[in-house]
Amino acid sequence: MSPQFVADPQRLVFFAAAGIALLLILIIKFKLEAVLAILVSAIFIGVGAGMPFPMIVETVNKGIGRTLEGIALLVGIGSMFGAMLEISGGAQRVAVTLLKKFGENKAPWAMALTGLVISIPVFFDAGLIILIPLAFNIAKKTGKSVMHYVIPLLSGLAAGHALIPPTPGPVLVAGILGVDLGLVIAVGLVFGFISVTVAGIIFGGYCGRKFNIPVPKLYAQAPEFDESKMPSFGLVVTIILCPLILILLRTLCGLMPALSAVKPFFDFLGTPFVALLITTLVAMLMLGLRMGYSLTELEKVMTASLAPTGMIILVTACGGVLRYMLQDSGMGEIIGSAVAKTPLPLVMVAFVVAGMVRVSVGSATVAMTMASGIMAAMPEVASLAPLHLAAMTAAIAGGATIMSHVNDSGFWLVKSLVEIDEKTALKTWTMMETIVGCTAGVCAFILSIFV
Repeated sequence: MSPQFVADPQRLVFFAAAGIALLLILIIKFKLEAVLAILVSAIFIGVGAGMPFPMIVETVNKGIGRTLEGIALLVGIGSMFGAMLEISGGAQRVAVTLLKKFGENKAPWAMALTGLVISIPVFFDAGLIILIPLAFNIAKKTGKSVMHYVIPLLSGLAAGHALIPPTPGPVLVAGILGVDLGLVIAVGLVFGFISVTVAGIIFGGYCGRKFNIPVPKLYAQAPEFDESKMPSFGLVVTIILCPLILILLRTLCGLMPALSAVKPFFDFLGTPFVALLITTLVAMLMLGLRMGYSLTELEKVMTASLAPTGMIILVTACGGVLRYMLQDSGMGEIIGSAVAKTPLPLVMVAFVVAGMVRVSVGSATVAMTMASGIMAAMPEVASLAPLHLAAMTAAIAGGATIMSHVNDSGFWLVKSLVEIDEKTALKTWTMMETIVGCTAGVCAFILSIFV
């Protein structure tokens, strides 16, 4: 924050709250594009707080630049990797194999674990579109409500996307808090599995019994998957786990002095965008060329996969603008001072802040960005142990997952794909997201007690 500018606390809090309300109104009431709505709200907060105009412009530029640093590449490369999994049938192979291993009685577990694994390298929306026909296909075979299988799948996708790098959200939070990605992956895997068990298996079973939802007409006559054209299960899982292994090796080299000679090499390979780049190139070779696609066909597929990333990158960048506007105006210090007077542990504060932004704005990315920025501004956070920071990262991710409702694009995507009304979506999808987030928050709090 500029040393020449000191905001009046009451004025700042008023305009910050008004800015968030304005954002909500612009998106829900006036259907304004999220990018424009976030920028308008951020500038409104800056002007209302009394920030000098040059400082507002500087903050906008800084928010875009610093937020996209390291994230833009992950979004683009991740989309291309997801395209390789889709065209090769790799994602379907994981689901089909797990279904055979678990059997129809435990098909919800197969769908939940598939979602958890696939969501690590693939964005939530892409993973959902790729995998939901499998859930519908199982529902056709068993004659049960699609909720028996859709909710477990959604829980796996949601938990993996929120908690496990190299998805951009937890990478961004870890970068802001300065926590090692290897720890975040380890914590995220454990918390993700617990969250999926509670939200996907237990709550999913309840939804399957409570809501008798038939297979959507669009998928009712869909053909069966041709397993003979799918790559092997072992190959697909190995490729999916490749970036995680490289990132974990980077962490291991930092913890073991005996590996100091190779540490620079693995530091490079374990950088998220490098790890994902290597994985995508391997996927091109093993899932693309090996499956009969030409280089020309792969180029077209990967180029097409980049089309939706522009919006993701812009929304992410504008979320960073909102975060830096609040931070540079002094909101972080005000919240930090207020929170310091409360008995809540820092991990729970992180969860609550992220949850409040998530409910208000709808964007998990904006919630993660703002919450991690506010927490990073607190002096107490800098002295926390690495594992405590990893727990805080999970708490922020959990808070940013809860209460997906009408201001979240994921709500409308799920509603339209499953063909349910808004009320049912609130009772199923919204509750599932809330259970995933709250379970992660509780796990993070428990871990923070012991570190």
